[in-house]
Amino acid sequence: MVDVLGGRRLVTRDGAWVEAEAALQNKVVALYFAAGRCAPSRDFTPLLSRFYEALVDEARPPAPFEVVFVSADSSAQDMLAFMSELHGAWLALPFQDPLRHELRARYHITTIPKLVIVKPSGEVITDKGRTQIRERGLACFQNWVEVADIFRNFSG
Repeated sequence: MVDVLGGRRLVTRDGAWVEAEAALQNKVVALYFAAGRCAPSRDFTPLLSRFYEALVDEARPPAPFEVVFVSADSSAQDMLAFMSELHGAWLALPFQDPLRHELRARYHITTIPKLVIVKPSGEVITDKGRTQIRERGLACFQNWVEVADIFRNFSG
């Protein structure tokens, strides 16, 4: 995903900026296409938040996983309200970034919410992340890591 988001800055739910390359390097990335006005998004987001918390906040060492929210909200204010109300401590593409629209086209997003799990290259591991989390819980993450092959260049 560094290949796709390289050179960009992402925002946290607290409004802090982070460099995409540093935040996403050697991680499985979930692109979360959703909107606060969407009832299914509001239903799934707390489940995704618990999934993220178990993998990243509570696990020692933290799992190599990051969520990048790609908003389908109507305004930056709606996006920020949704993030502060229901999101986990993950990242978001800024509302003003035109890449939001390009990513929706690239990953064929026609309905929301949609959770697309990608390799560092941006290649799709699965576009059924939402269903997999609902059906298999944390167990699906191991499959994503194996397919992502994220540690092939890791020397630490």
